[in-house]
Amino acid sequence: MILVDTNILLRMARPSHSMHSAVVSAVSLLTERGETPCVVPQVLYEYWAAGTRPAQVNGLALSAAEVDTDIAKILQRFRLLPDDPAIFDIWLRLAALHQVLGKNAYDARLVAAMDFHGIAAILTFNVGDFARFAGVTVIDSASIAAA
Repeated sequence: MILVDTNILLRMARPSHSMHSAVVSAVSLLTERGETPCVVPQVLYEYWAAGTRPAQVNGLALSAAEVDTDIAKILQRFRLLPDDPAIFDIWLRLAALHQVLGKNAYDARLVAAMDFHGIAAILTFNVGDFARFAGVTVIDSASIAAA
């Protein structure tokens, strides 16, 4: 399984985005290789927040109804893994161990969910955000699409 980061989903949902083709190709290639792209609830919360945020502050300026429709499509395409209370303990350990600060706490939460579900890789544009976490393979969608 490979976790799909929010930034991938945001680009997939907008055909006019310059990276749309790259992310669609990357997901298709990984699926053809036998990988299972999946999401966790946090990715969907982040998608909702970014999707409904105004364009002036790096959002998509979509309505709640549009984002709801997008999430329904995401759930058809990607496997949703459940949250579990044990993820909190993993997150807290990772955040303290790596001295995670600010918004990077959200990335640590994704890594905790990956650890809980036995996922070793994440497909993302934010390669550097995950570099500190040993055992996490970061797949840059732009690189995989180019390959």
